Amino acid sequence: MSACYDYGRAGIIGIGTPQANPTVEAEMRILLPQNALLQTTRLASSAPESLDRLREYLWSLPDALARYDTLRPTVFGFGCTGSSYLMPPGFQAAMLTSLEARFGYPIVTATDAIAWHLRALGARRIALASPYRGALAEAALAFWQAEGFEVAEVREIETAIADTRGIYALGSTDAGRVTAPLSALPVDAILLSGTGMPSLRLIADAHGRSGPPLVSSNYCLAMRLCDVANISAPTVEDWGPRLAAATALPTGPSQ
Repeated sequence: MSACYDYGRAGIIGIGTPQANPTVEAEMRILLPQNALLQTTRLASSAPESLDRLREYLWSLPDALARYDTLRPTVFGFGCTGSSYLMPPGFQAAMLTSLEARFGYPIVTATDAIAWHLRALGARRIALASPYRGALAEAALAFWQAEGFEVAEVREIETAIADTRGIYALGSTDAGRVTAPLSALPVDAILLSGTGMPSLRLIADAHGRSGPPLVSSNYCLAMRLCDVANISAPTVEDWGPRLAAATALPTGPSQ
């Protein structure tokens, strides 16, 4: 709990999002309760190649956290799945342990949050859908297999360009065309991987339907951040109206 600020009485949630990612902040503001204060820092890299940028987002995390200066989040979320997929075994866990000791608050990565949520659901056999290609897609598959999950099906959500920035042009409709057939598979859960791809409309639409649960990077990250911060887990009934408001077309005179 944050008692020294007018805003954020439920807690201060720090979030790190890739520099051009338009989705993490938007979905976190929808998922988190209004009395949780969301404070964002950008994960930055000038590397021209996608995989190098993703690696640098995690390597430069100490600098991103230092930009909070005297602000101390209740918990911090690293909002990029691709970075974790590319790290050697053990590197991420060791780095986070060191950073938590240095900065004094817990740090949760999107991949750790996904693994936590899938296990909470009792999921062992999953279908994986992502906008990744080539080496990144292979790394994602290997990551979840190493985490002990059986990946029964892998589907690519196509982007217009090979650069991972192409993910930011996707909409939930693009993801929906790929995930809809997966709901008929004999799996325990469907994972939408990629924090830059909107997912909440699909999760809301799937709520209450039969078939395997649909989860995403941002959804799982928000759930885990709330858990660590001792905030009630967000439900569709809570955040559904905020999603509707956030995606409504503007009304009134044009600016």
